[in-house]
Amino acid sequence: MSDPINLKLAVLIDADNAQASIVEGLLAEIAKYGTAHAKRIYGDWTLPNLGSWKDTLLRHSIQPMQQFRYTKGKNATDGAMMIDAMDLLYSRNFDGFCIVSSDSDFTRLASRLRESGMTVYGFGEQKTPEPFVAACDKFVYTEVLREDAGGDATTRKSGKELKRDPKLVTLLRNAVDSAADDTGWAGLGMVGTAIAKRSPEFDSRNYGYAKLSGLLKAMQLFDLEERPVGRGPNKALYVRDQKTAAGA
Repeated sequence: MSDPINLKLAVLIDADNAQASIVEGLLAEIAKYGTAHAKRIYGDWTLPNLGSWKDTLLRHSIQPMQQFRYTKGKNATDGAMMIDAMDLLYSRNFDGFCIVSSDSDFTRLASRLRESGMTVYGFGEQKTPEPFVAACDKFVYTEVLREDAGGDATTRKSGKELKRDPKLVTLLRNAVDSAADDTGWAGLGMVGTAIAKRSPEFDSRNYGYAKLSGLLKAMQLFDLEERPVGRGPNKALYVRDQKTAAGA
């Protein structure tokens, strides 16, 4: 597989289910995963409700794709996005897709793209139905992207609040355990990979922490340790479940 930094990505945005205020944060996030070689946004641009997008599209070189609503109440935009996604897939010019929508109608599309070996990144609001979230390799809630673009910061949860979230505690402990060596220690990068496989929507920013290490430290359920990498100045973070340490 290609180096993640060099992934060629197709970005498909559902204008009916996304807001212009996320675009700067969205493109910055996408740049972490690869390069946006195609940026398209779908909607009926004859309607006034999409007016907020127009300046944003020009500034970020996003190509608007016109799709008229042939029948009231029917979403023709979804169909146009799906057709274009398959055309781009068969072009064999891309390594992955970014689908920007909170609409569950894209669940099958995400699954189909992954079946063809594509990496799929989803972006939508926290109201996005779970099937679409689970169908993606990685899912980012756009509320945190609006923060990156200057919105209100997510309230940081305290260690006590984090500990009272059994789903979060179980997820992190299982991830550390699966990545740990015989001593119970695991590299933080491997822990992050294990988390992503179990929960594509996990993001420490959803809890008010910029990095996974900050979230783990705040919970006070894990030991963190810096270790040198080779003979250079670089260091790597390792994590261990305190329950494992107590039982050693």
